[in-house]
Amino acid sequence: MTENGLRVAYVPGVTPGKWLDRWNERLTVPLEAVLHDDGDPLELLDDGRADLVFVRFREDESPAGPALHCIPLYTELPVVCAPKEHIVEAYEDEVPYAEIADETFLDLADYPAEAGGARMALEVVGTGAGLLVLPMSVARLYHRKDVIHRVLTGAPEDQGGTTRIGLAWPRPDIKDAELEAALADPESDEAKRAALIEEFVGIVRGRKATSSRQPSVREREQAEAAKAQKRRQGADKAGAAKRGPKQGGKAAPKGGQRGAGGRGGPKRGGPKRGKRK
Repeated sequence: MTENGLRVAYVPGVTPGKWLDRWNERLTVPLEAVLHDDGDPLELLDDGRADLVFVRFREDESPAGPALHCIPLYTELPVVCAPKEHIVEAYEDEVPYAEIADETFLDLADYPAEAGGARMALEVVGTGAGLLVLPMSVARLYHRKDVIHRVLTGAPEDQGGTTRIGLAWPRPDIKDAELEAALADPESDEAKRAALIEEFVGIVRGRKATSSRQPSVREREQAEAAKAQKRRQGADKAGAAKRGPKQGGKAAPKGGQRGAGGRGGPKRGGPKRGKRK
């Protein structure tokens, strides 16, 4: 993790530019993206050199597991790379593997990063030494004028089948009580890092800037709700001050106090008449 930000690694052939642009449009937190073409990119997660990695894997070999999240993003087609004027160039779109099965194929494993990797292997293809099977995105990345490529169909797995690109990041250790407590505290570095990772994953998944599933949106909504509550409390206090303090006791009845006999005021009629004798 970079200082107060994220570091994302990606394998050759991946173009993360659109996701980086969306991140920069929505957040001011720094995001660093680095190309990794030397060995297993998942090792960058193990030693903390990256927070997330775009990884390549075979169709049925996802690296997802108890310690790792991995969401598949898209499928890559395999292509066969050949020198110009090779028979492969005669095919317009696709080449059946059966048509070139007897050709000499180079093994990409013989060209590690320190030896130049896929770029060097394609240079060897240009000399006519053999054919090479690569994901289409890698062949396009290292395109050479003396090398052509066509989609390869029906190839066995050991000759390069369909691959997928996915986004991987570590799962938190739920058995680590200290880490669990830190993640529960929104002000901790661990919780802030987890929120940034969730933010980037949401961008890659295609969530909109206004999606309530994005941590930045939830944080903004919570802040706005807190401000609205403060405004309501302030308005209530101001209204109470204008009304003044409440008066205690009961109000005196209108028309004066009633007599003990019931109704107040003089009695109707004249003096009582005497008895007849």
